Amino acid sequence: MITAIVLINTARQRVKQTAEALLEIDEVKEVYSVTGEYDLVAVLRVKEYDALADVVTSRFAALADITNTRTMVAFQCYSRRDVEEMWSIGLDLGQGD
Repeated sequence: MITAIVLINTARQRVKQTAEALLEIDEVKEVYSVTGEYDLVAVLRVKEYDALADVVTSRFAALADITNTRTMVAFQCYSRRDVEEMWSIGLDLGQGD
């Protein structure tokens, strides 16, 4: 499974409507409104790179309220559990002394 994060700018006052329209696309799993340079962040999951290209260049482009996107493809997923395990390897501080 390929995960991509898409940073999105929308037309003024159309953030909520754009987020709702994005969620109608099956490959879009989550949409967040955010502060800063972008208005929305969408998380996509696709089976192949061609599907990613289709979603971003065709289906996102069909939404008139999207004015700009920046797409990032994820290489590795680190969950909270992974990070906690990584930092706790071999650390039995205060035990067995």
